[in-house]
Order: sequence, then structure tokens, then C-alpha cells
Amino acid sequence: MAVDVHAVLRNLLEFYDFRGTTVLSVGAGGGQLAEYGRTAKRVVAVDHDPDALRALAERLAERGLADRFELLAADVLAVERRADVVLFEFSLHEMSDPAAALGHAAALAPDVVVLDHAEGSTWAWHVVEEDKLAVAARAIAARGTRRSLRVETVQRFATYAELTDKVGVQGGEALRRAEPFAGRSGFEIPMAYRLDLI
Repeated sequence: MAVDVHAVLRNLLEFYDFRGTTVLSVGAGGGQLAEYGRTAKRVVAVDHDPDALRALAERLAERGLADRFELLAADVLAVERRADVVLFEFSLHEMSDPAAALGHAAALAPDVVVLDHAEGSTWAWHVVEEDKLAVAARAIAARGTRRSLRVETVQRFATYAELTDKVGVQGGEALRRAEPFAGRSGFEIPMAYRLDLI
């Protein structure tokens, strides 16, 4: 990740205390933030993408965390596992119905933590996610939050090619939005993310 993952993890751990909890983690594939599971009692990592779960399994093995995680290939709306907290890891905006996802999560655990891109984030615009973020933000607002934190940071790129590699999966519009950085090196794009406790 071009963002400081250690800072994101630190903010997550300062925002919510996972010690001794059973966590249902939604969108955990990839595992960049898996260290929060080190103090948890158990983490059930849910992702509909088997490739992402394989990558997560590898990362957990490398970090000595495999015994704390159970990997579950499923849509979160089909999961009936109870937990102390449901954590959406940069995934709520990707849900087809964020309001339904939050409602289901609230039925599974007394606490729901959403870590996701913030509305108005320049980075979210670059990856063409501003409309999805607006829908997710409305779903969060409708449920109400007990606590929120907005964090301003940056995505750092050594080269234009590194940027296009990262945003290319989002399609042609994301590549078009990246064009102003053509030929540049060592640049940053502002990024904002939010933590919400529901």
C-alpha cells in the first residue's frame, strides 16, 4: 500500500480496543491490518474473494497469527456468526447495500466499527469511489454513530507507473483521472479515511 499502513493500524487500535474480543472482520482479505488480531480472542475473517483469503492466509502465517484467525469465504449477509464486534475494513462502500450490511452486522454484534475512505477524499475521487462512499456515508448516518474520527493522510507514489498499477483495476476513468501525474515521480495524493463506531 502506498499509504502508511502502520499509521492506519495505530489509529484503528487507538479507536477501538480489540483485546479479548471475538471479531467478525468483513473484507479482511489481503491482511494489511491483520495485526489488530494479535490481542483479539478470535477473528473470523469474511471475504467473498477466495484469492484475497489465500493472500490473507499467507500473510497471517508469515506474522504468526494464523491460530487467531478463521477464514470464511462468504457474503457477509449470509453469515450468522455472533461476535463482540464487526469490523468493516475499507469494505462497506463496496457492499451492494451498505445499509443492509450495517443492519445485519448490528444483529451479529453489539459494536460495529467501520474503517473506510471518507467522503471528499481526493484519493477516493482518483479511484472513482465517490458515489459508493456517499451511499455508505448515508447508511452510517442513518444508523447513527457513538464515536467518529476522520484522519487526513496521503498516498505516496514513486512513479506514475506505480500509480497507474494501483488505480488500473478501477478501470478507464481512474486511469484518466491519473493522467495529470504522467511523467512525475515522488508525488503524493491526499487521502482521508474515517473510523466510525456504531
